[in-house]
Amino acid sequence: MSTPATLAPILAPSMTLRPTVLCFSGLDPSGGAGLQADIESIGQAGSHAAIACTAVTVQSSQQVFGFEACASELVRAQALAVLNDLPVKAIKSGMLGTTDNIAMLAQLFTDGSIATGTPYVLDPVLVANSGGALGDKDTLVAAFAQLTPFATLMTPNSIELRDLTGIDNLHAAAKDLCQQGAKAVLVKTSHDSQASGIEQYLYVNDNQTCRLAYQAILPRLAGEYHGSGCSLASYIAGRLALGDELVTAVQCADIWTQHVLKVADIVHPHGQRIPKRFHYTSMLG
Repeated sequence: MSTPATLAPILAPSMTLRPTVLCFSGLDPSGGAGLQADIESIGQAGSHAAIACTAVTVQSSQQVFGFEACASELVRAQALAVLNDLPVKAIKSGMLGTTDNIAMLAQLFTDGSIATGTPYVLDPVLVANSGGALGDKDTLVAAFAQLTPFATLMTPNSIELRDLTGIDNLHAAAKDLCQQGAKAVLVKTSHDSQASGIEQYLYVNDNQTCRLAYQAILPRLAGEYHGSGCSLASYIAGRLALGDELVTAVQCADIWTQHVLKVADIVHPHGQRIPKRFHYTSMLG
């Protein structure tokens, strides 16, 4: 029996796989943040998400109760299975959980397992938006220095940015990370004030000179959101995997993130909302 013409495009096999983003992230049972946020955001950006699970957390959309990190050998094995199989065009890391996992990821860059020049979005998760530590903060801060030189972009929130550098001024702190080797740092002020606008600054390390490459003032939306940082960083990684320039990827991510937050699901009247990441498909190319 012949295939109906109307079904032929749906059933036709894809000739090529979308570019893959390999994510190192933890499982959030609520689905608001972590690896589910990575998968949904990267898919909406137009790329394919592959996951090396770094930890299993115990959390709701409102609170973190605990976590158990995966052994670095297991995380490495997951990553190599992907790297040896799929067209990995970008790397994104969120919650790593232990210094062993941080060191393992750094080794994947240094031993050539991750191809030289592969874009890497480093979201240095220290504390969940819903509250609760995701590892010993001081120990993780020191260990992240191993990954900074490989980062195409770092996306810390303002709390993490100060923790990573010990510098209170966010602009000076971003420049400090560039001096440590990061190729770019995205400064976000959403945690800093209740002003009507959220200021955002993209600093780029240009031949040892840290310059401002992009800035925006985004409208502050009512409420709090579970997984907004994961979503933004992952969408950027998805666009970089497609070949976007960094500024373009950040601009696209800003537009998309603002939209999915505006329509976020309200779980509790006064609690954090979950971004509705499937609500909006970007037409940005």
